[in-house]
Amino acid sequence: MRSNLFAPENQEQESAQPGLRLQNSKMLKIELNGECLARQGSMVAFQGDVRFEALGSGGISGFLKQQLTGEGVPLMKVGGRGDVFLADAAQDVHLIDLEGPHDALSINGKNVLAFEPTLSYDIAMVSGAGSMSGAGLFNCVFSGRGRIAITCKGSPVVLNVDQPTYADPQAAVAWSAGLQVGVHRADQLGLGTLFGRTTGEAFTMNFAGHGFVIVQPSEEVPVGSGVGGVGGQGGGQQAGQSGVAGVLGTFLR
Repeated sequence: MRSNLFAPENQEQESAQPGLRLQNSKMLKIELNGECLARQGSMVAFQGDVRFEALGSGGISGFLKQQLTGEGVPLMKVGGRGDVFLADAAQDVHLIDLEGPHDALSINGKNVLAFEPTLSYDIAMVSGAGSMSGAGLFNCVFSGRGRIAITCKGSPVVLNVDQPTYADPQAAVAWSAGLQVGVHRADQLGLGTLFGRTTGEAFTMNFAGHGFVIVQPSEEVPVGSGVGGVGGQGGGQQAGQSGVAGVLGTFLR
């Protein structure tokens, strides 16, 4: 049998070390010998003795955080020994290595594909995001030592924050956890706003300090509420919980 499908670049990529690897630009391969954490529903194939287990929410605080982040934290534990292939809607996959206790990254929940269990993981409120009515308020913060796989819609740009830096909340994928982050209304309220005229950029995230911001060349299309989320997809379950987020925001800090 002969086909371009059988070209070397389409063959399974092998490695001598277990862990997260790129099979290609749109698919992650986990050479599993133990455990890993991954987005629910992201498995496209596996070989070997592999088990999948949905993770619990971890107490009342974890339950509330999970509910309010919508798609931000739907995780499964992958255990056993074998090869597992993950993908998310053919988005580009990128690997990031965190290298110590002072290395921390804040990531939009919908861009998390998989990560090693050696990393510490929490959900944090994005400062100033309470002004975004109907929007997601939470981001996933990873720290410690380990590898994480994230997804981007298209080739991203990494901006060094050496001057005032701004990004659309739907395009900001991740940023250094040490940055000062704020959210403010970009549209100026006035007579034009009352008649429905808008720039289409209702809210903007601003970053200050020392670090970087990863921005993808695509904005998530909001579902239902008309405003997208920061910590996850701003529609469906999350859109119906935005009012609860305002009440419980202080509790979840």
